[in-house]
Amino acid sequence: MELRQLEYFVAVAEERNFTRAADRVHVSQSGISAQIRQLEKGLGAQLFDRSGRTATLTVAGKAALEHARAALAAADAVGQAVGEVSDVLRGRLRLGMVVGCTVTPLFEAVAAFHRAHPGVELALTEDSSDRMTDGVRTGELDAALIGAAGAPPSGVESLTVVSEPLVAVVPAKHPLAHQRKLSVRALCAYPLICMPQGTGLRAVLDGACAAHGLAPSVVVEAGAADAIADLATRGLGVGVLSQSMATRYPLTARVVADIETPAVLALIWRASPPPAVRRFVAHTRTAFGAGR
Repeated sequence: MELRQLEYFVAVAEERNFTRAADRVHVSQSGISAQIRQLEKGLGAQLFDRSGRTATLTVAGKAALEHARAALAAADAVGQAVGEVSDVLRGRLRLGMVVGCTVTPLFEAVAAFHRAHPGVELALTEDSSDRMTDGVRTGELDAALIGAAGAPPSGVESLTVVSEPLVAVVPAKHPLAHQRKLSVRALCAYPLICMPQGTGLRAVLDGACAAHGLAPSVVVEAGAADAIADLATRGLGVGVLSQSMATRYPLTARVVADIETPAVLALIWRASPPPAVRRFVAHTRTAFGAGR
């Protein structure tokens, strides 16, 4: 069993496709297929079901995946630990961020980390907060900027960078623009435009509606704040954003006063992280403001 075989195995498992996995690790499809077959032969078990259009993990493959990721992380940590002593980090840092992310300090942290550690390959992906949280827990991601309702998720280390109320955004002539104090019930009297399920903002909204016995009419789900604001401007519904998001748009924002749970934006990572993750957390802390 070789580390590159484990790397190829993890790539195929995550991409669910041999061709995409080959592109990811920069080898030919025949080469990655041959190495996976050798790994399966050495383990005495088939790791993938190849009968369908996608490469699906078998029971043995599912059992091996977390350990393969751990082995690769451990090997990477050896190089990073040596590099940290000489102040030259190497390896790969897999970062996740919420879909439609426009949080400038995060990009500043990524850029600052890259300038300080050019030897570390950065892989940045967008996804829902729920899936990224699972990815951090399983080791698929090293760290992720996620949205949550009230507090960061359990089972991971975290740095809260934003905690603020939900607001409704509407054009100046909308009836809600003239209400100084907005309630969940008043909000739900209108069609809503908001983030999809799996995001922190949506979790806050859904939780508040459920607590008040309300079923909101969500007419449009959009993963980007720009899209929500644009559609609200055009009268398709009332946009639901966090307070800081709303300040970027020429719309009237009203805090939903009886939603006590804040919308939280947090960087999360696993306990006992490798040096590269610790350095990235430090850059994130600086970018968002020390002490948060």
